[in-house]
Amino acid sequence: MLLTHSGEYVQLLTPRGERVDAPGFDPWVADIDAEELRSLYDDMVISRRLDTEATALQRQGEIGLWPPLLGQEAAQVGSARALRDSDFVFGSYRENAVAYCRGVDLTTMISVWRGNANAGWNPYDINMAAPAIIIGAQSLHAVGYAMGCDFDGSDDISIAYFGDGATSQGDVNEAMVFAASYKAPVIFFCQNNQYAISEPVGVQTTKPIADRAPGFGIPSIRVDGNDVLAVYAATAIAADRARSGNGPTYIEAVTYRMGAHTTSDDPTRYRTESELDEWREKDPLDRVKHYLTSMGALDDDQSAQIDEHADRVARELRAAIRALPEPEPLSFFDTVFAEPNAHLARQRSQHAAYLASFDGGES
Repeated sequence: MLLTHSGEYVQLLTPRGERVDAPGFDPWVADIDAEELRSLYDDMVISRRLDTEATALQRQGEIGLWPPLLGQEAAQVGSARALRDSDFVFGSYRENAVAYCRGVDLTTMISVWRGNANAGWNPYDINMAAPAIIIGAQSLHAVGYAMGCDFDGSDDISIAYFGDGATSQGDVNEAMVFAASYKAPVIFFCQNNQYAISEPVGVQTTKPIADRAPGFGIPSIRVDGNDVLAVYAATAIAADRARSGNGPTYIEAVTYRMGAHTTSDDPTRYRTESELDEWREKDPLDRVKHYLTSMGALDDDQSAQIDEHADRVARELRAAIRALPEPEPLSFFDTVFAEPNAHLARQRSQHAAYLASFDGGES
């Protein structure tokens, strides 16, 4: 199957929630019935609610920073739900909906942003690496892990999530070289949210990002990233290719970051309200809700139950975060190395002396 799509993207649900045919992709979502689609919608509503709650927590001084995913729920939920539990995920700092779908403890998800943890969750608890802050670095890790799966004779795969800005990083391109050369069972999942911080995607490329991958010998799919069914289908296709020994696939999910890059960013300085309004019309949650409603699979009571579920999860998150104990100032030295060493002990002693120099300081 030829998976390269230039220009237009694959779409199964229009912004108005109308189901459209997409030969080659429809069979991959044929088993998603109304109940499963409601489950995907539930995941998306909760992901958005967690995101708005975390943003509020940052504004209220409860956490130091937060990278919003508002508008990217379909790209993250659709792709995450198409994976097996035994597959391994390598994400950036924005894949919090993916982490939720993988089953991460919500307090653990956000504790690192409060300063109570160095890296968050244990990767092997949910088969998802800790968030990568260095742009694009996780793509190399994903390829290495995928090569290991291949060497071990496993049919598990890995997936690397990154944004459009990361495609200009050397790490992502080097990862594609290795993946193509070794036919690594890996998915490169680019969430093209239109901005690399404040730089629009047009500054980086004049053609679709998906067109880059074939130059490395990797087939690509350009998909509507606000369409959870299309994203699910594309990821399922890519996963099947990888498990079948056919190597990597590159997915460009065309979406939009409705919020700021992080809570320290002011997006009004580099984008217009009219642009934002245009993308609001393509909201990933609205189209699923419209489709479910048109099917008779979502009434007012069911919708209210989903919203209440999301509110309950958000309340639990807030309560858990505010109950976290303050970390000991010297505790961050404990997990730098597996075994103590003289160099680290000297740094710890020096920092303890520095803290003790303040009134009420701890040593």
